[in-house]
Amino acid sequence: MLVTDPDRYARPTRWMLLALGLAALTLVLPGRGEPREAPVASGRRVRVGLVFDVGGRGDKSFNDGAYEGLVRVRRELGAEVEYVEPSDADDRASALRLFAARGFDRVIAVGYIFSRNVDEVARDHPRTRFACIDYAPPMEGAVPPNVTGVIFREEEGSYLVGAAAGRFSRSGAVGFVGGMDIPLIRRFEAGYRAGVRAVCPTCRVVAAYAGSTPSAFKDPEKGAQLATAQYASGVDVIFHASGTTGHGVFVAAQRFRRWAIGVDADQHDEMPGVVITSMIKRVDNAVFDIAQGAADPARDHPGGGLRVLGIAEGGIDWVHEGPHAAALPRALVDEVQALRLRVVSGAVRVPRE
Repeated sequence: MLVTDPDRYARPTRWMLLALGLAALTLVLPGRGEPREAPVASGRRVRVGLVFDVGGRGDKSFNDGAYEGLVRVRRELGAEVEYVEPSDADDRASALRLFAARGFDRVIAVGYIFSRNVDEVARDHPRTRFACIDYAPPMEGAVPPNVTGVIFREEEGSYLVGAAAGRFSRSGAVGFVGGMDIPLIRRFEAGYRAGVRAVCPTCRVVAAYAGSTPSAFKDPEKGAQLATAQYASGVDVIFHASGTTGHGVFVAAQRFRRWAIGVDADQHDEMPGVVITSMIKRVDNAVFDIAQGAADPARDHPGGGLRVLGIAEGGIDWVHEGPHAAALPRALVDEVQALRLRVVSGAVRVPRE
């Protein structure tokens, strides 16, 4: 059971707000009996701190997936969990340092732009275990020994929804709207283009990015502008990888009576009748797995390395069953699922760039 309105049960950690000027909250979930204890060697309950990516909670995508994982950590492991929604780069580093200084067992950073912050803070706190979701390994040198970098093969899920878009399109023109123009989001575009080509070699793919700074992930107005231009040019399906900027894509799709594809989570309910499918990125599972390693050393992953999650590892998928996939013809689903099996088997290697 996920908490649908967790703020009813949250209390502010006031000294954190004063120290950082951040929206830091301690989760206190309603109990139907106490959750089981999650001891570590000292006999304490496991403590997990999480720092959100740009946009914070409520994006109904990447950050909300991380939050669902944190709720599960509290419920299933009985851990003490806290989260912070930073406003800028200084806040990100400060939040990580504060969790480390307070002796948290796992400190989790959510987002590609955290990568160098995590490396820096981890070197200053060698006894604290850190993890970064969507981690970018350093260009030079090794991953710090107390950091676990989680990398998703986003291109694999993008390949599947690209194939769906290419087969669903009636105009032969499909679009892509990215948030910040960075290698991570370019991987989404590369996989999407490959998926479209796999089923429709003659289809045209139009791509645009909302900007070159982190704010590009939280600009719905820009998303609507980019999508409007694409729909006006003849595109009839757009896949976005742009955080809350994507809501503007959905608004434009509704206005033009066209279709859109969600990202990171099932975004059907953002705009029913418009979102025909979504690429799923199981950030919730990644967060839970990291915390579970602190609670159960037998399940732990050593720091100083990378964990890569794709379709085969259960980290990536697409929405193709149930009412949220009702707009997809059965033949289309079967064709894309056949491609999915080829990716899992290694018969298809999806390009990352």
